Parts: sequence; structure tokens; C-alpha cells
Amino acid sequence: MRLTSLLPAALAMLLTTASCSQAQSDTADKGGKKSKSAKSSGKGGDRRKDKNAASEIHGLVKVGSLRGVVPESSGLAAAPTAGQYYSFGDDGNRPILYEITDKGEGVGKLDVPADNVDWESLSRDGQGNYYIGNCGNNESTRRDLSIYKFRPDAPAKVGTIAFHYPDQTEFPPKKKQRNFDCEASLWHDGRVWLFTKDRGQSSTSNVYSVPDQPGDYTAKKITSLAIPGQVTDAALRADGRRLVLLGRGELFILDGNSWAEILKATPRQVALTGAGQTEGAVFKDDNTLLISTEQGGLFEYTLP
Repeated sequence: MRLTSLLPAALAMLLTTASCSQAQSDTADKGGKKSKSAKSSGKGGDRRKDKNAASEIHGLVKVGSLRGVVPESSGLAAAPTAGQYYSFGDDGNRPILYEITDKGEGVGKLDVPADNVDWESLSRDGQGNYYIGNCGNNESTRRDLSIYKFRPDAPAKVGTIAFHYPDQTEFPPKKKQRNFDCEASLWHDGRVWLFTKDRGQSSTSNVYSVPDQPGDYTAKKITSLAIPGQVTDAALRADGRRLVLLGRGELFILDGNSWAEILKATPRQVALTGAGQTEGAVFKDDNTLLISTEQGGLFEYTLP
């Protein structure tokens, strides 16, 4: 009789314990400690893959880390000193250019007296001027898009190239038409060229250009490129015959004997799966790219 009377109570305790354990597990997943599935679906993919990407992708070698050196690296450009580069942090970070080696070691900082609303790209011309693309526009709502022009030997003198898109009439437009976010730009032949990151559904990077002199401009729409990905940076080889558009975990190569031919070329897609959220690219030499990720990875990639 005693055994029989104890069974319902024992069973109730067992069910209560199981229920509490499950609730604690659910709370942990939603709270401070993320579950494995939550980690793998975070911004930029599974960051643990960074360590293995170099061995999995032919031509890709991890050469250093920017963690603790550059917060959320979002672009790269060659610095005035040979073998060194500038990078910078994404929106929300201080308006600083971080000078690094090709192994990711920090060697200096340059304060730029300009707002970092959403810095996304960096390039330079042949006269030592630099152009910071302050034109990140995730929701296509900004009306203050600009490019900052300055020289490292006179960083206090910053010129502003303000611009707007000729074909944007709504702020924001409908979601399918949001193709006014620019995270990739470069200087070429007296103009700054802008490559949009399609946040709609057309898989198209629109190409615009503005003069490289301070002023207020309506950007000129040049063409549209069929890019099955979201463009995060752009780099042009020194001879002007190869353009690389970086995407998230991929890149696109366009070749031609002239700039006009390049913009008409069919992009060749190269997968960089596992490298992380690739955001910055610059040519080290004619056949090698230096690539940075927002998570702090620094890679060299030998182009095919």
C-alpha cells in the first residue's frame, strides 16, 4: 500500500524536474549563453570557419588578425608607406584610419575630422589623395550621402563630395527597389565610382560616378552589373585592366583592356565560403589581393 501511494507523487516530481530543466535550457538559449544553432546563424556566418577557410579554398591564406587592432574592418587601401595599409571601422566606430602591416599589425592611427555616419570604402588616387565612402545606406533612407577627400599629410583639411542618386525618389523605396546602399567605391580617371549593394531582389550592382572634387552633385548612373551577391568593396588593378568586386564570402572578377570594356564584361564568380564577412579588398600586386573581414580575419588571395 505504501509503495502504491508514493508512485503518483514520485511521478509528479519527475515531470516537474524535466519541465524546469527544459525551461532553463530555453532561457539559456534566449539569454546570455547562445545555443550552437544561434552561434552559427549570427552576423557573418559561423566565425569558427575563419580558422579553416585558408585550407579549404585554393589560393586563400590567412596571414594575420585585426582583432584588437581595427574594430569591424570595413575596407582597405594602400597607405603612403610601401607594404602598409589603411583600414577603418564600420558605422558606430570612431572616424579613424588605422595603419596596419600586411600581417595585421597596427603601426599607427590617423584621426579624420569628419563624421562616420556609415563609412564603407576607401581608395586613393595617383596624387596621394584619399576618398572615404561615407555612403552606407542599409535602409535607403539617407539624404546626406558623401565622400570625404583628404591627404594624410594634411588630415585636418577634409573636402566633402556630397551626392544623391538621380533615380531615388522615395526614402525609403519599396523593399524590392532598395538598391541605394553603397559599400564599394574607387577612384579612377578623375572620378569616384560607386557600386551599389543590392538589398532588393534584382541581383544587380548599379554603377554611378561623381567628380573627384568637393561639391554637391547628382551622381551619374553609368550601367548595371549582373552580380548574384551583395557587393562590399571594390579594387582596381594598377594597370586598370582588372576590377574585383568583393561580396560576403565571395568575389567577382571583371577583365578588360579598358575601363569601358571592364564595365561590359561578364563577372567571374569565386567562392570564399568560410572566410567570414569579407568587407575590405586591395591589390597587393597584380595577382594578389589582401582581404579583411568584419570579424577580424586578414587573408591573402592569389587570383586565378
